[in-house]
Amino acid sequence: MYDATLNLVTQLDQRAPSPVMPARLDQLFHHLHGARGDADQIEDEIWQLWMHHPHYRAAQVLEKTVTDIAGQRFDIAETRLVSLIRACPTYAEAWNKRATLYYLLGRDEESVRDIHHVLELEPRHFGALAGLGEICLAAGDEAAARLAFQAALRMNPHLDAVRGELEKLDVRTFEDLRN
Repeated sequence: MYDATLNLVTQLDQRAPSPVMPARLDQLFHHLHGARGDADQIEDEIWQLWMHHPHYRAAQVLEKTVTDIAGQRFDIAETRLVSLIRACPTYAEAWNKRATLYYLLGRDEESVRDIHHVLELEPRHFGALAGLGEICLAAGDEAAARLAFQAALRMNPHLDAVRGELEKLDVRTFEDLRN
């Protein structure tokens, strides 16, 4: 189920973002690695750029979808996302939002498939990587979860929740070795 996506994760450092990704992201990711107190602000800017689309209507549809998901109007959100992805297949954040929706619906295979698309377009997408780690963890694949979480932290070293998940995995591994 995850093999192709996990293989992609192992190659992220060798992949460049799609040319449709805003060039400012390069600078923000550079600053994110050296950030101390302003890491949250830099991360917010990254998310804003991911949500942005040069066609106002596409960005507006994605914003409505976020509201639909928050309001648990999942069927409406899915309909919007399917149409948006069909119209704008290089819109990485549309794929990511649909992956999130599928995760919330327990449709993990579809979520992983969409995460794969996200990472093909934006290999630095730490949100998609963290989501993949959660799916792998829930499936009991701790090695794959570790791989995804570590990749997310390479992209954004300020993800405390992801670091916490890795620490829990390390404790379990240590306890398994002791037994």
